[in-house]
Amino acid sequence: MAVSVGLSSSYTAEVREKLSLWDVKDSPLAPLTDKQRNSVLELTTVAGDRPLLDELPDDDCINLPPKRILSDSSKETAMDMSRVDLGSEKIENAQQFFTWFANVEAQMEEEQESSYRAYAAQLSSYRSHCDSILNEVESALRHLQDLQQKHLLVSTKTGALHEACEQLLQDQTKLMNMAESISNKLSYFNALDHLRHKLNSPTFSVTSESFVPMLARLDECISFISSNQQYKESSVYLVRFKQCLNQALNQVKSHVVSLLKNATAQVLANKDGTNTSENSFALFYGKFRTCAPRVKSLMEQIEQRSHLSSEYSSLLSDCQHCYLSQRSQLLMPCVSDAIDKLAKQYERNPCSLVRAGCSVLIHVCRDEYQLYYHFFSKPSTGLDSLLEILCSVLYDSLRPVIIHMNHMETLTELCSILKVEMIEDHVQQKGEELAAFEVVVLQMLEDVQERLVYRAQAYIESDIQKYSPAPGDLAYPEKLIIGSSSDTDKEEKLAEGEEKKSKELPAALVDLQGMWYPTVRRTLVCLSKLYRCISKETFEGLSQEALSFCIQSLKTASALITQRKDAINGHLFLIKHLLILREQIAPFDVDFAVKEMSLDFSKMRTAAYGLWSHSNRLFALSSSNAILEFLLDGAPQLTENYLDSKKEVDVELRVVCEQFIQNVSESLIAPLSAFLAKVTVIKNLAVEEGKDPKAFLKQQPFAKPENVRKVVSETYMLLKSKLTSTLQSMALFLANKDTEYILFKPVKAKVQDYYKQMNDMVMETYSVEDQQIIGCPSIQQVCFMAVCDSYTVKFSGREK
Repeated sequence: MAVSVGLSSSYTAEVREKLSLWDVKDSPLAPLTDKQRNSVLELTTVAGDRPLLDELPDDDCINLPPKRILSDSSKETAMDMSRVDLGSEKIENAQQFFTWFANVEAQMEEEQESSYRAYAAQLSSYRSHCDSILNEVESALRHLQDLQQKHLLVSTKTGALHEACEQLLQDQTKLMNMAESISNKLSYFNALDHLRHKLNSPTFSVTSESFVPMLARLDECISFISSNQQYKESSVYLVRFKQCLNQALNQVKSHVVSLLKNATAQVLANKDGTNTSENSFALFYGKFRTCAPRVKSLMEQIEQRSHLSSEYSSLLSDCQHCYLSQRSQLLMPCVSDAIDKLAKQYERNPCSLVRAGCSVLIHVCRDEYQLYYHFFSKPSTGLDSLLEILCSVLYDSLRPVIIHMNHMETLTELCSILKVEMIEDHVQQKGEELAAFEVVVLQMLEDVQERLVYRAQAYIESDIQKYSPAPGDLAYPEKLIIGSSSDTDKEEKLAEGEEKKSKELPAALVDLQGMWYPTVRRTLVCLSKLYRCISKETFEGLSQEALSFCIQSLKTASALITQRKDAINGHLFLIKHLLILREQIAPFDVDFAVKEMSLDFSKMRTAAYGLWSHSNRLFALSSSNAILEFLLDGAPQLTENYLDSKKEVDVELRVVCEQFIQNVSESLIAPLSAFLAKVTVIKNLAVEEGKDPKAFLKQQPFAKPENVRKVVSETYMLLKSKLTSTLQSMALFLANKDTEYILFKPVKAKVQDYYKQMNDMVMETYSVEDQQIIGCPSIQQVCFMAVCDSYTVKFSGREK
């Protein structure tokens, strides 16, 4: 027994050892995959959480996994090993032991597998039960599939029946719509008889309430048949419907024409007994306004349909023409008579004639425009034509007067009346009502402007360009001195009565228009009148021409004053009037520049000379033909020249100011400048001969100290005497401190420069004793003298 137990222990240990080698890392006997290992781990986890078999009720034992049951029964067999029947035979050898051990193993295995067999039997019972359930489920599925097929068949047949019903309903609706459409289309054709019957009825009238619906029905039928020419006999029915339309429209035309002609006849019948303008207005417009509502209601229908067919537009045009012809028949004689009466009344006053005539036409145009829209809603070019014809009566009456008008004042006033009073004050305020009147007024304005330009050119030529000055026009500065004296006396008398508020003169005499040179006054007056009356381009051309001639006349007058008096007065005269021109033309918002086109024939002379010198190549058959070269090189060229009168004024002013400055400077220090010129010549001569300039100068007789003293004294006395008169002349002509200062400043600088040169020469050349003999004044002394003289001129005649 002890041997058996020992063998069993060693065998069990060997078995365990071999089992441990199944899944070792190095060379396992039975290696497992990762999936198998994961399955073992999951089974182990589940088995560890399951309760023991004897803890569960009998019904739950079948739910345990076999491994758990096996594990529990192995434990139970191991624990109850003593309960195994080992037999009573005695074991004497190994063979008997192995036989015994095999029996014991078989018995143990049978006891261990009993639970498994019971579990397998239970599973087999469950399997058979599940098979029966599966068979029943399959049988139920077959019945359901059969029901589904039958349901599908019924549903298909029901759907087909439903679609058939819907198709029948659609067909029914389509047939009904078709029948209705055919009926509607036939109604247009069937309406012909009804419309014919109505038009031919003796009680039919265009003023009845059924007339407009009948026109609308005619339009519908014509429109439908015109757009469906494919229908049978559509062209025939279209012609018949248009005949009905023409018949209806002819009745409308007859009705409107009858109303208008009756109104005209009533006005003409009562015309001779009308004297006052109020009665005339009531007669000419009252009769027509009475019948206007009846015509307007019909015309509105025709105007709304004028775009549908030519019949409506033709009827509208005929009615408008009839209306306008009737109005023309009434108004033309009346307007002509009124204009003729005004022409006789204002025969010597064209401006009043224009105002009165335009006033009449404005009222006529406004009344006719308003009366027209009592009959019609849409505008008509015929109305504008009628009003233009009426307004042309005044134009035809005024045109001969304008053509023979010579007075620029009257022409400028007419321009102002037509441009300001008529166009700006009336036409632009009323707009469309006076559109026709505006056309005629613009024609008159163009004629007046054309005549004004012609007369302005003639005036510029005769009174500015060809102006011959009278002796009194050139009496400068005498007329300024006389006027200044009279003004001074007046101011002194005013000062005796009351204290003066200002010590300055109220205005310079030369700034008064009466003291301007006539060409300046005429030029500025002419330009001021033309500025508002003619176009900007035309004014620029005339202003450039007038200013050029005016400047030329001023230069001529300045030369005559210089001959009669002296250069200072001539220059001051020209300076002052050029300043007046520049100041007076500044407000004009125009360019005083014009572009002149001219032909340059300078190359023709050279080309002609080349033709003469190459006479042997006159008929050469090459590019060097002399005649061809002459034609190409000698053709005159078109050149553009810009003439700017405003710049011309500035240029002339700058030139005369420079001449004045030079002339005044020379007149003040003429001996000194002549002496210094001699000194310069002598010094240059000494340098050329290699001599000492100072010593050589002292040897000259004119450079002796006594002679130099005479020059200095003469110059100083001349400066002292001339300076006062020069400043007085500048104050008399210019009468403006700033202008006088600007002109006198360079004169003063030149005088100082000459005296500086003289002082430098004396200091370098002469000794102290000679300098005392010469006695040349310093620059400070000269400046002090100029200031004193200026102060004397400023207050001369002002203080007693």
